[in-house]
Amino acid sequence: MPGMLYLVATPIGNLEDITLRALKVLAEVSMVAAEDTRTARKLLSHYGIQAKIVSYFEHSRASRLESILSALESGDVALISEAGMPAVSDPGYDLVRAAWERGFRVSPIPGASAPIAAIAASGLPTDRFCYLGFLPRKPRERKKLLRQVATERATLILFESPHRLMDTLSDLAEVLGKRRLVIAREMTKLHEEFWRGDTLTAVEQWKEREIKGEFTLVMEGAQEEIAPDVADAMRLVSALVDEGIPRPEALRAAARITGVPKRTLYRLSIE
Repeated sequence: MPGMLYLVATPIGNLEDITLRALKVLAEVSMVAAEDTRTARKLLSHYGIQAKIVSYFEHSRASRLESILSALESGDVALISEAGMPAVSDPGYDLVRAAWERGFRVSPIPGASAPIAAIAASGLPTDRFCYLGFLPRKPRERKKLLRQVATERATLILFESPHRLMDTLSDLAEVLGKRRLVIAREMTKLHEEFWRGDTLTAVEQWKEREIKGEFTLVMEGAQEEIAPDVADAMRLVSALVDEGIPRPEALRAAARITGVPKRTLYRLSIE
């Protein structure tokens, strides 16, 4: 009988943040496919689990995919990421899709999740949220994405690396304006920190700090209800700016095409 592909959530920092069911599955599967084999060995060794571990990460997935699917023909396989839930913002997504397409069963083993932990502790609205993952590396693409979610009223959650944190904070302040912001650093670890403030204050305070660790940012969504026609006009402004048209010209063109007053578009673009 074909095996099961288990998506096993692993700790995001503290090794004790793993479920009993996850440990049972990891001990019983025929293979563990890991985004980072060093992290996987550390976790399994901590709990005395001996398992066959193969790497499955961004640059190995093309060569590894078929061998893992072959292993599923005769036994269960566990997929784990470097931290948290696999297949979310990591290459495990391709394996999950391929497994479903080949007719294998897929079962999640839930557990630690950085986005959920961060928003739960943020104090910002949790009824709706928009997960952005890692923002694009290139400034132009990053700003384009932020303009696309500028009218989103749900709380925004994103990841960022230490060496790009300041660039992202600057873009958040420039594109989205002043909004409440929580910066979660090193969650569940010894130096866990939750910084609370706003996008503008963050730029000033964090540029004076030594930036280390892993970061999850939680930011409030747009506070003003924007009519659909106005939202469409703002998206047109963003598209024109992305094409290299100066913002004043883009605002005039969008107002002429959509009929939305230019002063309304100008005010929203400033905000």
